[in-house]
Formats: sequence, C-alpha cells, structure tokens
Amino acid sequence: MRFFYDNTILGDHHVLSEEESNHCARVLRLKVGDEIFIADGHGNLHRSEIETIDNKHITIHVVETIAEYNKLPYRLHIAIAPTKNMDRMEWFLEKATEIGISEITPIICHNSERKVVKTERMNRIVESAMKQSYKAYHPQVNEAVKFLDFLKNDNSEQKFVAHCEDDGKRIYLADVVKPKTSVTVLIGPEGDFSHEEIELALQNYVPVTLGSSRLRTETAALVACDIVSIRNQMM
Repeated sequence: MRFFYDNTILGDHHVLSEEESNHCARVLRLKVGDEIFIADGHGNLHRSEIETIDNKHITIHVVETIAEYNKLPYRLHIAIAPTKNMDRMEWFLEKATEIGISEITPIICHNSERKVVKTERMNRIVESAMKQSYKAYHPQVNEAVKFLDFLKNDNSEQKFVAHCEDDGKRIYLADVVKPKTSVTVLIGPEGDFSHEEIELALQNYVPVTLGSSRLRTETAALVACDIVSIRNQMM
C-alpha cells in the first residue's frame, strides 16, 4: 500500500500537493494508472489512481472512499509538559500516533524547562507518522496552554493525573480506565508537577501510576497511550 496524506480532497478528481506529488513521482517513481491511498486526516481513506503527472503536480481520480478507516473506539487526550529536549517530544508524537491518540496539548507547568513549542513542526511529525502507520485520522495538536487553563477547559469523561508523589492514593491506570470513553491523562515535566498543581488537579482528576518505575516525561506519556489502547482491545 502506498499511503499519502492530503486534507483538501473534495470530489472525484484532485491535484496532490507539490510535496506529495514530488514523493510520488521522484521518490517512488509511480506511473499513470498506479493505485495509491490518500488519508484526509478526518477518517476518510481515498483509494485512488494516478491520472496525470507533470513536473510539480499529480492529478488523481478517487475510485473509492472508505469512511472511518480504523477509527479508534476511544478518544485519548494527552496533556504533556514539553520536554527540554524537543527530540524526545517528537519521539513521543511519532510513537503515540502509531499506537493511537486523538489529541495532544502541551501544558506549561511550574517546573517546565521549555515553555515554547512549535506546533507546525509537531504537526509535520504527526503527518509523517500517520503515513508510516497507515492512519486516516490526524491527531489534533493544540497550542501550548498554562496548566491551570487546561484544567478549566478539559471536558473528557475520564480524567487522570500521573504524578510521582508517593501519597498512597494513586491507582494503576490500567485498573481504573474504562474502554470506549473519552480520556485525558496529564503528564508532568521532568521535575514532576508541583505539589500545588497536584492538589488543583485532584479536585477533578483521579491520581494514577503508570507502573513501578520512574519514567521520563515522554516515556510516561507513551506508556499511558499504550495502556489505554490495550485496555480497549481487551473489550
């Protein structure tokens, strides 16, 4: 399967972007009549044939549209403090897209070492991971927000905060998360959430642990993705 991403497809005939056209013609050396699959990021997978090829653009004919292709039975929102090293954050974005995630919000916390992120770059990482893992849904990547502002606007059915304070109240995420629901998991910065932030979150969020090991921020976020995904596969 040759898999591409284009969120502007309307109708049966479409011109691919210059970037995707170049990948088709120059990298993959595809020909007129070859079949390709194009995801629009909204769950539609368009089985298509190449009609014309010129120097910069390829025209395709949509043969069949498959709606809700590999739709997740849950909605997962990871709110994660950006890592100081953005390579780690980008690794998380790539792997989370492969596993299955619906929305990502960078949250700026008291102990955050990075307070600025480039969502354009984050979206490019997600798009590449979509194509590599044959996903038809583009996870929503939000602008960074302050921790308290995020808490005020989170409408998920299940809300969890993964912190590291040993208060004896944390529950293993896999034992409490319910399948086929909307879920938010808060993941703190390298220095963890501040005590005040944890107390604020506990007003509406269930405290959880992701296992017995202390994990890096990006590892913790990915483990949360995996737990929610597996929990839904079990039902």
